[in-house]
Amino acid sequence: MTRSDWSDVRERLARLAAAPSAVDAFESSGHGWQLEPPMRAEELAEAEAQLQVELPGEYRSFLLEAGRGGAGPTYGLFPMRRTNGRWQWEGDGANLTDLDTLGQPFPHVVAFNPADDLPEPPDEANYHSVDEFNAAEDEYWEQHDAIVFKPEHSIGLLYLCHLGCALREALVISGPARGQMWADDTADGGGFRPLLDDDGTPLDFARWYRRWLNEAETSTDARSGVAPSQ
Repeated sequence: MTRSDWSDVRERLARLAAAPSAVDAFESSGHGWQLEPPMRAEELAEAEAQLQVELPGEYRSFLLEAGRGGAGPTYGLFPMRRTNGRWQWEGDGANLTDLDTLGQPFPHVVAFNPADDLPEPPDEANYHSVDEFNAAEDEYWEQHDAIVFKPEHSIGLLYLCHLGCALREALVISGPARGQMWADDTADGGGFRPLLDDDGTPLDFARWYRRWLNEAETSTDARSGVAPSQ
């Protein structure tokens, strides 16, 4: 099982929290550079038994060693919590994760847009009245949304963070792209796409999270060195 060493993460987040400019960073508004406590091994075992999946190793080790959610890209990582006896993720868009189908394969390995085969929206110039155009436009967008936002498109995806404007990023749990991070840009008309490293390779959870951490340090006054005193 692939895993990562997360022993440095809390120290680096503490430096970020203490950096003078970090308080103004956009991405700090939702999480304050804080991680929630890690999960216990028995909690994670219970969650995976309920979900009937084994989470990808890097994310699994993050939950056990770093935290169950909190500080992370933009508004932060959706935390994993036990509510009414069931483990689930909480956050703006976390409900897009279908807990009952995480074990079913996400079939894609390249970007796709469910809207690609749809016709262009109605043109008002082609209608005799505003009422006719409005009716045609309403019908078009109803059909558009029924196709573009079908839950089937995100089977096997675990939504982990919200970027704002209904744009979100997710971890592939099942299927040929298991372990990769993908963007869901359907709210902006962009469809789904794998997140890529600078060399064009798909980002796994560890590289995705550490890239954000590196960029956060670069854009603030935080640098490697001794953690701030408490």
